[in-house]
Amino acid sequence: MTEGEHVTHAPATPAPAAQPPLPATPVVTERVRALHARMTLEEKLAQLVGYWLDQGGEVVAPMQGEMAAGDGGRLEEITRHGIGHYTRVYGTRPVDPAERAAWLWAEQQRLRRETRLGIPALVHEECLTGLSAWKAATFPTPLAWGASFDPELVAEMGRVIGASMRELGVHQGLAPVLDVVRDPRWGRVDECIGEDPYLVGTVGTAYVRGLQDAGVHATLKHFVGYSGSRAGRNHAPVSAGPREMADVYLPPFEMAVRDGGVRSVMASYVDVDGVPMHASAEHLTEILRERWGFDGTVVADYFGVAFLEVMHRVAADRGEAAAQALEAGLDIELPSGDAYLEPLAELVRAGGLDERYVDRAVLRALAQKEELGLLDEDAFAGEPPAVVDLDSPAHRDVARRLAEESLVLLTNDGVLPLKGWSAAPARVAVVGPNAHRSDALMGCYSFANHVLAHHSEVPKGFHIPTVFEAVGGAFRSAGLPQPELVHAAGCDVEGEDTSGFAEAVAAAASSDVAVVVVGDHAGLFGRGTVGEGNDAESLELPGVQRGLVEAVLATGTPVVTVVLSGRPYAIDWALDVAGDDDDRRPGAVLQAFFPGEEGGTAVAAVIAGAVNPSGRLPVSLPRSAGAQPYSYLHPVLGGPSDVTSTDSTPLRPFGFGLSYTSFAYTDLDVDAEVAAGGDFAAAVRVTNTGTVAGSDVVQLYGRDVHGSVTRPVAQLLAYHRVALEPGESAVVRFDVPTTRLAFADRRLVRVVEPGDVEVWVGSHVAATPDADAEDVQHATGGAITSSRRSEKRDLPGTATPRATLLVTGETYAVTVADRRVVTSTLA
Repeated sequence: MTEGEHVTHAPATPAPAAQPPLPATPVVTERVRALHARMTLEEKLAQLVGYWLDQGGEVVAPMQGEMAAGDGGRLEEITRHGIGHYTRVYGTRPVDPAERAAWLWAEQQRLRRETRLGIPALVHEECLTGLSAWKAATFPTPLAWGASFDPELVAEMGRVIGASMRELGVHQGLAPVLDVVRDPRWGRVDECIGEDPYLVGTVGTAYVRGLQDAGVHATLKHFVGYSGSRAGRNHAPVSAGPREMADVYLPPFEMAVRDGGVRSVMASYVDVDGVPMHASAEHLTEILRERWGFDGTVVADYFGVAFLEVMHRVAADRGEAAAQALEAGLDIELPSGDAYLEPLAELVRAGGLDERYVDRAVLRALAQKEELGLLDEDAFAGEPPAVVDLDSPAHRDVARRLAEESLVLLTNDGVLPLKGWSAAPARVAVVGPNAHRSDALMGCYSFANHVLAHHSEVPKGFHIPTVFEAVGGAFRSAGLPQPELVHAAGCDVEGEDTSGFAEAVAAAASSDVAVVVVGDHAGLFGRGTVGEGNDAESLELPGVQRGLVEAVLATGTPVVTVVLSGRPYAIDWALDVAGDDDDRRPGAVLQAFFPGEEGGTAVAAVIAGAVNPSGRLPVSLPRSAGAQPYSYLHPVLGGPSDVTSTDSTPLRPFGFGLSYTSFAYTDLDVDAEVAAGGDFAAAVRVTNTGTVAGSDVVQLYGRDVHGSVTRPVAQLLAYHRVALEPGESAVVRFDVPTTRLAFADRRLVRVVEPGDVEVWVGSHVAATPDADAEDVQHATGGAITSSRRSEKRDLPGTATPRATLLVTGETYAVTVADRRVVTSTLA
């Protein structure tokens, strides 16, 4: 072709669009395959949806289906082709458990008798803080599970919750939440376990095992990335990159799938980088099933399929939303069949979706029912329980022990325990908006705050003493004479009314000690200060509560502040006051993350001295809302330095918690080297150096000195809770797989790289024995010096010197078959 010559080409015929591969058929039993072969399209779709029963007509959530009491004809019509799930049979309104069980048994027998295929419904319920049902025990919220650092006790809780559910004919529980906390402004923080993926994974997997040991299928929530919602706003987009997803959000779910054998997973409401999770084949099929080997069911979060149309706007109508979700690998639409019934049926009949996608989901749903015994001939053939005790002594014992282990002492100038006073206080003021309010002890998914908020005339149905009510008993347990008790609320949790201050101030001024109980009220969608839909712009205590505490402090009476909350608050004014004016802050601050029905008893026991606090912060205590989002798992430039005038250093670091005794760590012994992909050993001696018995959480940390991508300045590798008498020592031995050091490299492959790793034991992540510890503010070598350097704060805590572990060999690519969990023993 000569210069300047112009050649016109005929338009090319576009290549036909590549068709996605048809779904693989799940491996099922012959019984399931034969049952599936008999099903019409309508019967298949019926097994893929729930129906939200409400015998009383009172709704507890938007878009909820209703059914009037006794409207059996309508229910027979709704279930003429069968039904997959019954949604919240016990958890929608206050119903007597035994009476509802009798109804449920009869209804299941009707489904077996009157529907063509005779398949009972799978019944699911919320169970995040115990079975969400009237008269059922309410346990500490998941943030308290994390504060306990006690997976074994959490598993025990799961077993007693599961036993109650199984007794009532409930098959699946919508818990645990494995979202890793990234921003405390997010309202659902109280449903989460903590900010460290390993803590979340180990504690959450323990709950899965406990619940499933009782024969109830656990459901992981919310897969995946939900807690990264932008600015802590519920349902907001998530901008996490693939490395953050791989290293932070996904590991707890992988652990619960691979090590816990979880049977169900719930998709998250959010979109990550523009792709809604309810329509993400990458996550629901490629990662969850093809990579991890999950073979259970994936369920929608309530209305999540419809949200593909009405909120995410990636689907034009309900049928298209259903097709996207089903193709991605979402099997069951909850709470009802808004998209998976008629809209999906029309699409399949019109040829818009291959029916094999429906078949794939139906086979999984039937396999789950078979596993739960719902396809057996004797399913619901027996009699329902005539007497049901959902708050037995066994329930209360577990609730009490978990509440006690979860309480975190943030500061103490010696005012606590009260039994340590030379003369026991004769008059105690217990004031504040949460001092004598039982709802303040429970999280947003407790039945009381989730459902009974709409039924103020109905009693809770179980015993839940407030902090004020529990103080007298705690004094007896501590061997103290009974004090005179006085109470005044002072103010509400929310609002600007200070008219009650005077009464609370007078009560404190006339007492020997004042216990001021402040914090949150849990609720949903604007009804409360924390919980689903209750996100926060500020991390100051809500309302005028700070003013109340300061007014009581001004009396000169010794003050103990208790924070009953569902999120950590920025309470620097209560913890660290500049100068020597200690009168401006409380003598002690105790953090209690919604500790449940025995929480008031536990708080009072710690204050009196009958219980030694041993909880540790599962989340950093924030400096301010402006410092968020924050995680202790940050690289050098994620912390304070001379290149920024803002300081993100938390008021109290991850893992922090005081005790009435003291502990020392000595004799750290770490293997000198380990091959990448192998295991190494670490051991430390912990000694109770104080005068009272106590429990310590031994925390093993590591730091990858140099990596191919930026690495955190510290990372929790393992932990072990140990109880010691005064003067007693124990050696904690950790067997650590090097997968604990793994991260996504520049290829986004999870690897263990060779090189030096610092390993140490500390009482919290910021504890260090070195006076000349690395100062990241000098990271520029003096080239940049900020005139507003971050304030150095000396916090209680101890740590061993850091040992250096050499990881040898070639870079090791981690597989799902590799061990993820550290084993630890006492010697």
